[in-house]
Amino acid sequence: MDSSGPYRAITDFAHRTPSWVQSAFEVWTAYGLLLFGVLLAAVWWRSRRRDAAAAAPALLAPVATAVAYGASELVKYTVDEERPCRSVAGAAASLVPCPGPGDGSFPSNHAALAGAAAVALAMAVRRLALLTAPLALLMAFSRVFVGVHHPHDVVFGLLLGGSVASLTVLALAGPARTAVTAARAGDVPAVVRFTGRGPARRGRGNVPGCRLP
Repeated sequence: MDSSGPYRAITDFAHRTPSWVQSAFEVWTAYGLLLFGVLLAAVWWRSRRRDAAAAAPALLAPVATAVAYGASELVKYTVDEERPCRSVAGAAASLVPCPGPGDGSFPSNHAALAGAAAVALAMAVRRLALLTAPLALLMAFSRVFVGVHHPHDVVFGLLLGGSVASLTVLALAGPARTAVTAARAGDVPAVVRFTGRGPARRGRGNVPGCRLP
């Protein structure tokens, strides 16, 4: 697939932006995935007080993201595509150092990870889609903006990551729900701390303000 035309247009646009915009994209493309990590941790922590049905997708979100990364690496190993910062003639210089030879361009692992985390987080907490979807698109765009990926690399990465993550969560939701229920009922403190005890259980009896021993 040849997307050198859009690549040149985006990288030319990048060089016309103010230096602070370029710096912002350089920081985001390098460290933006850490924000997805923070969100994954926050959703896991929140799930510890939820029932097993809600906790299962939250606990599966990082697993699904890791599986999507593995799928992206497998495709990258199979497809040998040169980075556009070395292969596209007449293109503006990349804003960040061009990855060395042997580090393939297709697909974008950053885009795959962002797409996977965005979808997995949204499956755990639906309203998070309003945040994670734009963040994933911004991460994908940033990889072209700084000049290290073709547009088709990031599009495929987003689609691959999102689809693998959703299939992983759907396939493992049942077993994960069963495992969370069993773990919470067990007597292994470390496991219970990891899964949480679920929703707070009220004492028997419905007398307001009355606690049974």
